Amino acid sequence: MDPQHRLFLECAWEALENAGHSTESTESVIGVYAGIGVSTYLLYNLQPNRELMASMSSLQVMMGVDKDYVPTRVSYKLNLKGPSVSVQTACSSSLVAVHLACQSLLSGECDMALAAGVSVKVPQTELTLAPGEIISPDGHCRAFDAGANGTVGGNGIGVVVLKRLEEAIADRDTIYAVIKGSAINNDGNMKVGYTAPSEEGQARVIHTAQLVADVTPDTITYMEAHGTGTTLGDPIEIAAMTRAFRASTDKTRFCAVGSVKTNVGHLDAAAGITGLIKTVLALHHQQIPPSLHFETANPEIDFEHSPFYVNQKLAPWQRNGTPRRAGVSSFGFGGTNAHVILEEAPQIDPTSHSKPLHLLVLSAKTEGSLEQAIANLADHLKQYPHLNIADVAYTLQVGRKAFNYRYAAVVKDLSQAISILESVSSPTHLSQPPEFDPSVVFLFPGQGAQYVNMARELYDQEPLFRETCDRGFHLLQPHLDIDLRELLFPAPGAHISAPELNQTAYAQPALFVIEYALAHLWISWGVRPSALIGHSIGEYVAATLAGVFSLEDALKLVATRGRLMQQCQPGSMLAVHQSVADLQTHLNPEICIAASNSPRLSVVSGSKEAIAQLERQFVAHQIRCQPLQTSHAFHSDTMDAVLPAFTEAVQAVMLNPPVIPFMSNLTGTWITAEQATSPQYWAQHLRQRVRFSEGITELLTDPTRVFLEVGPGRTLSTFVRQHDPERISICSLRHPQENQSDVAFLLNTVGQIWRLGVPINWTGFYAQEQRDRLPLPTYAFERQRYWIEPPDSNSDALIHPLSLQKALHKKSDIADWFYVPSWKRTLLPPASPELLAHQSQIWLIFEDELGLGMCIAQRLAQQGQDVIRVTAADAFQRVGDRHYTLDPAIQEHYATLMTEMMAEIEASAIDAPDFAPQHCPLLSVTQRDRQKLTKPWVFIACSICPKRSDCTIGSMPRSM
Repeated sequence: MDPQHRLFLECAWEALENAGHSTESTESVIGVYAGIGVSTYLLYNLQPNRELMASMSSLQVMMGVDKDYVPTRVSYKLNLKGPSVSVQTACSSSLVAVHLACQSLLSGECDMALAAGVSVKVPQTELTLAPGEIISPDGHCRAFDAGANGTVGGNGIGVVVLKRLEEAIADRDTIYAVIKGSAINNDGNMKVGYTAPSEEGQARVIHTAQLVADVTPDTITYMEAHGTGTTLGDPIEIAAMTRAFRASTDKTRFCAVGSVKTNVGHLDAAAGITGLIKTVLALHHQQIPPSLHFETANPEIDFEHSPFYVNQKLAPWQRNGTPRRAGVSSFGFGGTNAHVILEEAPQIDPTSHSKPLHLLVLSAKTEGSLEQAIANLADHLKQYPHLNIADVAYTLQVGRKAFNYRYAAVVKDLSQAISILESVSSPTHLSQPPEFDPSVVFLFPGQGAQYVNMARELYDQEPLFRETCDRGFHLLQPHLDIDLRELLFPAPGAHISAPELNQTAYAQPALFVIEYALAHLWISWGVRPSALIGHSIGEYVAATLAGVFSLEDALKLVATRGRLMQQCQPGSMLAVHQSVADLQTHLNPEICIAASNSPRLSVVSGSKEAIAQLERQFVAHQIRCQPLQTSHAFHSDTMDAVLPAFTEAVQAVMLNPPVIPFMSNLTGTWITAEQATSPQYWAQHLRQRVRFSEGITELLTDPTRVFLEVGPGRTLSTFVRQHDPERISICSLRHPQENQSDVAFLLNTVGQIWRLGVPINWTGFYAQEQRDRLPLPTYAFERQRYWIEPPDSNSDALIHPLSLQKALHKKSDIADWFYVPSWKRTLLPPASPELLAHQSQIWLIFEDELGLGMCIAQRLAQQGQDVIRVTAADAFQRVGDRHYTLDPAIQEHYATLMTEMMAEIEASAIDAPDFAPQHCPLLSVTQRDRQKLTKPWVFIACSICPKRSDCTIGSMPRSM
């Protein structure tokens, strides 16, 4: 690939990130307009390598080096769906690209546009950088100077991100300058020659741009000229500028003039965009930079009687009663002229008040790149201590694509952010790529989890949470004798004891409101549950989110349920570290099993005396147990008296089939539409045992599920981990004994959820704030060398370095002549259980990132097969029994894998069955493949594309 392609792709990505926009999160249609130089890489590096060129098709070569494919490659790689246009007008290409991008924005063809110029010449020698006709003999470009004798060649890439002004203001983008107007034209043939400049054409394009911008020349106080430093071009350009300005002003020497070519040389197709960027930055910093190498004016230029003077030193850019304005010119061989009128950016109102804590998120495609990104951000924050940390956090969240390797940190200010970022010195701080796309299960706790001031900080600081809570409290008022806010969030100095909130009539409605509001907060942040499960009263929250109850009806039922249960005979409940089966021997008619929470944790319920006696027995037998914070014996026969009244209450409300699947406490499996809409179900739900353990067991059958406890404390998350210690279960609110901020706790959970691969709706996260998008460090690319050197004229070697020479060595076997490294793909045939049951085979699985390979491995292991797994990483490593990592791009890793894998297999003394590829249910292996395998009895499978219906499984690459 021509370096112009690769570098432009990289710079386009950086430009969007610098602007604070991610192609992953934006709905904007983004266009690409770019001018590109000729591919000297093709001329001097590729074309002379005859064997290399012969090994590739002309289409392959053309797409990798030709200028026509540079913008469309960026659109393809970055998923940009606006116009994608290659602009070729020689030296003026990139400024013409800016003009066309502006027209596309104004016509509505796109919402955002990348305008660019790319010119990278190789080799960077006199051969490519010093065109003889216009080159300066002493290597200096002296624009407008008496000693001007030519220009200097250079290399460069410039990319700017353009938007309609009103939308950039609304999105609170960092705006460097405003394009007031632009124009392009051509000289025609009214000039000395095809390559000669034309005073008339240049004057016309400048005047037209001023008319389009609706500005008068006397308000323009800086002109970035084409300024090539040639004896012919400079006088014509100043004459044309003077002619355009004299259309409406006779003032002299009020407008500074300069040329960036005196700094970086003539960048060919990138010349115009370079001048534009220089002028934009000058407006942003309100300073006019000097034009270098100027001593005495060219005698052919009458500066004294013109509006212009050459600026020779850095100077403050003063206003003259109007906003600062500038013009930028770029003229190309062949006569296509472009001019742009710029104005300083408007003042934007300050951002709104921010939250006291902020979540910084960073991600990358590799561990090393993520570590570098963290270091880069720390350095940037130290370099710019005035930055608003809230805007930094916002920009990282909305303006970056999320990759697999992730880091998140909660900070309160800039200094703490720097300290935390600099302390990240080990990969253990970073999350590993998830093996699957996670689905989230919401867990809703039951009575006993409540405490005074639960979620108090969220109520104070999160408007959506507060509004949802207030609505719930308001709806509950007719059914309760107290405003729950007085119990939950007592005023400073007010004395509210825990027992008051523990009364069933208050505890259950309070828990419902907090959990329901918290669930809606999570959903507004983009965390949508794929399934729900609640514990006792928590199932009412799940059912309401699933649409079984309206919020009004749910609160009415919850209040009624709590009031009726409060009227029942008092009792006690005891958590016991035993299974339901083990508990049976300890039961008597006065005691019921109220809940099965995990395989080794159950709850019993009964009268106070019976539970107290049972507790003494357990203590005597050293069986761990703990009384629960309840006033009654829930889910026991003491509730029987209220069942008719509660059934009648449920019959009075509308019940609907659930739209989100949730687990039934009554059955321990998925609730059915008939159960959800049955009043008898909800009555029995109050009385019968809570089969939470059975529900969790069912949910754990899907390995992609992660669990989020949506309520106070960590009780249900603990139950999940008691079922499966490796399963991820996260809490939303702190335990009452944890002395930390509610907001900090929740933000840490958001960071954990995001690191697991769950997408966050950052726009919803900042729904109540106005935040700025800031220029921050962009992606930390880890560059690798893929360079083809030109042939050595003193030898027959065609390609360097040595590794590439080896790749192109002559192959004696004609069967290898047409080889391109790839997986041999075959359709997935029907499975053959008979073959797998006949004898154990050894399988080598190259796992993909989306979970198909892992599923294949699990399926084979369940059928008694011996499975060896290989996953992609930066280095070769044995990470566990029958599990390796390697870099797919490094061929030596495959050889090392085969050696170590065979040693491991031989050490395990497993009999090697005969290799029988004709019976293999997953792949076919040719005789040539068999000859290349060290051990022909190892089956090899690679999952390729799990999201396609034509997914294939194939044999190992022949390069192995």
